[in-house]
Amino acid sequence: MGRMNVCEMKFSKVYPMLIWKAMKKGKTREDVLCVTEWLTGYSAEQIDHSIVDTELLYGDFFRNAPHWNERADHIRGSICGVRLDTIEDPTLKRVRQLDKLVDELSKGKAMEKILR
Repeated sequence: MGRMNVCEMKFSKVYPMLIWKAMKKGKTREDVLCVTEWLTGYSAEQIDHSIVDTELLYGDFFRNAPHWNERADHIRGSICGVRLDTIEDPTLKRVRQLDKLVDELSKGKAMEKILR
């Protein structure tokens, strides 16, 4: 069996792992919601609804974002060993940008610096 593309996974399975990653480092669910709202334009209520929608694909969450933050291009660095500026697929780049923000949050970076 081949490796599954994260964009084809269920949002209800992947997003809670981001929350868990932050919480095990002492951050809160609300912190993760805050960076997600900033990046995607979704409200906390819309994100919560997406978590219980068992059919929503992770990639579709990003493709259908109400307003992608214009400052997202300022998110730099690597995540999962891949430099963000080398990712060509726009949806995968958005997925990894959120991963990077949650990673920075988990490492204790100040929210003001995360939300560039």
